[in-house]
Amino acid sequence: MTGNAAPSVVVGIATRNRAALLSKAIESAQNQSHLPLRVAVVDDASDDETPKLRDCFSNVQWHRFDRPYGYVTSRNVLMLGANDKYFVSLDDDAWFIEGDEIALAVEHLERHSRTAAIAFDILSPDRRNARPRGSVTQVGMFIGCGHVLRLSVIRAIGGYRAFPGLYGAEEKDLCLQLLDQGYDIVRLDGVHVWHDKTPVARDIPRQHRSGVCNDLSLTVRRAPTALLCMALAWKLVRHLAFARRSKLVVPCLLGFGDFLRQLRPIWASRQPVGAATLARFHALSQSQPTLPDETVPRGVGFDSGPAAW
Repeated sequence: MTGNAAPSVVVGIATRNRAALLSKAIESAQNQSHLPLRVAVVDDASDDETPKLRDCFSNVQWHRFDRPYGYVTSRNVLMLGANDKYFVSLDDDAWFIEGDEIALAVEHLERHSRTAAIAFDILSPDRRNARPRGSVTQVGMFIGCGHVLRLSVIRAIGGYRAFPGLYGAEEKDLCLQLLDQGYDIVRLDGVHVWHDKTPVARDIPRQHRSGVCNDLSLTVRRAPTALLCMALAWKLVRHLAFARRSKLVVPCLLGFGDFLRQLRPIWASRQPVGAATLARFHALSQSQPTLPDETVPRGVGFDSGPAAW
């Protein structure tokens, strides 16, 4: 670490209706070796046993919405209201494994001022094979269930940008902005977070509809002008092909409709990234070909060419 005082860290958990798993996420954060560290939870209007957990974790800072706003709004509340140096995002169905993950991430961030985000190495029921520790890999984006952000940079950007749907594309959008400003995003190989991917509170057709709408909206907002028309056409074809294979045609078409209805305000928010950023994002995305994405086709979300948008 640089200086005498260790940098402050807040672990933020956005939750809705996952009381059974939330306790494990909180405990894993509280057991981290890095200090000073605080844990903050935004309860997005849960109607299960989640509110009762406040009595079990009185040293956690709790905020509750009276109606659901979605995890993007919850994360912005956690990040933009914090005075800490670093923000650790942990899903309510995810947890740390060893106890030193945050300490290792902060150590890297303190030594590399141009690193704005660190992606933990995510394990899940469909990816159980742990990697050995030691390598640091530059990547195109982090996975939402476990990552660390340099809050000075996030405050300057303004946090996550709003999208028409409640789910999908916000992490890619933020990462594109970071890359466009010349920052690095790295993955600490072997520094794992377990993501349980619980089906509780997941409505896959609804998430797919939202993901399609937001993915197309991201294309309009960030794609360089020379690529915009080609990228949109390619996305539409790939989304529809994926939806047919996955029996999600109706949610996909509804997502198309949502996108068209919101096209005017999305166009008004258009701030394309540079062509060099696109090239960098494409190159870095090749180092993380197994990024999980549950609502858009693998070929639309993260591969090369227009589909990278």
